[in-house]
Amino acid sequence: MTKPYSPIPKNAAAVPAPFHIEIPESQLEEFKTFIPSPTYESAQEDGKLGISHKWLSAAKDEWLNSDDRFDWRKSEANINSFLNFKAKVKGENVEYLEIHFVGLFSERGDAIPVLLLHGWPGSFLEFLPLLQLMKDEYRPATLPYHLTVPGMPGYGFSTPPPIHREVNILEVPAMYNQLMVNLGFGKGYIAKGGDIGSRNARIMAVEHEAYKAIHLNLITVNPPDSVPYDTISGKEKAFVARNAELPRTGSAYLTGYRTKPATIGLVLSSSLLTLLAWIGEKSLAWSDTSLSLHSILKSVTLYWFTEHGLSILRHTLKDSKHVYESPDYFVKKPLGYSVFLKEIAVSPRSWVKTTGQLVWFREHDAGGHFAALEQPELFKRDLEDFIGKVWEDVKE
Repeated sequence: MTKPYSPIPKNAAAVPAPFHIEIPESQLEEFKTFIPSPTYESAQEDGKLGISHKWLSAAKDEWLNSDDRFDWRKSEANINSFLNFKAKVKGENVEYLEIHFVGLFSERGDAIPVLLLHGWPGSFLEFLPLLQLMKDEYRPATLPYHLTVPGMPGYGFSTPPPIHREVNILEVPAMYNQLMVNLGFGKGYIAKGGDIGSRNARIMAVEHEAYKAIHLNLITVNPPDSVPYDTISGKEKAFVARNAELPRTGSAYLTGYRTKPATIGLVLSSSLLTLLAWIGEKSLAWSDTSLSLHSILKSVTLYWFTEHGLSILRHTLKDSKHVYESPDYFVKKPLGYSVFLKEIAVSPRSWVKTTGQLVWFREHDAGGHFAALEQPELFKRDLEDFIGKVWEDVKE
């Protein structure tokens, strides 16, 4: 019997294989590890010096000992309640890789294809609350979208890039585009991205014809010469001031990823608690109202069990500035921008206009870097409103 939301569009060029998540029981025993004694730095609980000993100890206890302990099998069941697939793709000048994705496909002939792209330290998990909202509101016969949520190569259940060469900045966007074309969406689709996903989405908008419109919730722009600083609002000036603090107080991880990714990757993949501390710190610091502990544990556990997310740290982060500010990547297709209050970097509206054809803009007083996870209702509304504004003009 065919499952709801599962039929692949009839004009698909390649049919992906259904995929079921089941982590071997033996891997669940790897949580038994120790935490070193506290230091002055780890005793500070304000997050300014990094993750605290208290938080890490509580998180470990949640994994192992508490009455309300984290249960991966429940998380696994939640993931499997959605339709999971794997598809072989070949982008430009890259070996075939298997991309894992979650799909929510409509029975409507006029359903709009939408691609949702995650970043770091995220995964496809970020968009499951959005997909659940769609399932709650629409039946397969009324769903107005075909929703595709892939895992980046090297993240989650997607296979990692090859180890004999470095992957260039254009290849992952090309693989995403190939996935959408193979699914039968070659006549047009819309993509939404945050963090690294915003960079990949911008590249796709410029490089691939099938990609018709772009909606982002992270855009980083240096002050453009064409926009006088005194023309931006007081609130925007506060955002710019906060952006300027990030390199001084919160970018050590980025320097390490860009310069010594091998060392960081080996360290993080050798210790579960190290991985928890590393990702937990950003999950807390980059969210508006802190993500739930269970949500963080679910994300970190996925990273650990799949042994991915560490192999492409440099490639996913390098050259991002070039993409946002190069005239070669000026977006000539409809661009939408959602501002969430505690996003790690927020660009003034007039600055964003210098990077693309901005046709839709909305600012929120809530949400952070993980907007789809923190504020799924707002995220859904923005996505649907943007699609409603642009699709009739761009569809073929």
